[in-house]
Amino acid sequence: MDSLKLMALDADDLAVVSAHLQDAVFKVGDITWDARHGVFTIALNRFVWEKAAEGRKGFQRRRTLVAFKRVQAVRSIGIDQSNHDAVLCLLAIRFTPKEDGPDGTIELLMSGAASIALDVECIESQLADTGATWETGLKPSHPAG
Repeated sequence: MDSLKLMALDADDLAVVSAHLQDAVFKVGDITWDARHGVFTIALNRFVWEKAAEGRKGFQRRRTLVAFKRVQAVRSIGIDQSNHDAVLCLLAIRFTPKEDGPDGTIELLMSGAASIALDVECIESQLADTGATWETGLKPSHPAG
């Protein structure tokens, strides 16, 4: 099994994590916020873009965990937190620094104009594949804008 494990400690690293998580899907119930320890996690089903780029006929998804550490606060827009079965599609992750410091806001941007904002002391994120892949016949596509 060729599991992916990544760590992000700056904006460039976070851009790599974002690319691997583009079009990942997850349920609201797969989100965990541990305020005491400052850890925000999501268990998601990521589209395996690195295999799709090889020109294969079939496509794959894989169970993956992404964790953001040193999180001070979490805000969301367009997400019904009481509906644990609602499915969200992650489109991108971006970081906006606060002045010159390492602190700032990590935004998780979803389809349907939903988003999650994480106020962080600095960028510290980990991505790890946690399960086997499964086949999917559909490759995500985005209209040219």
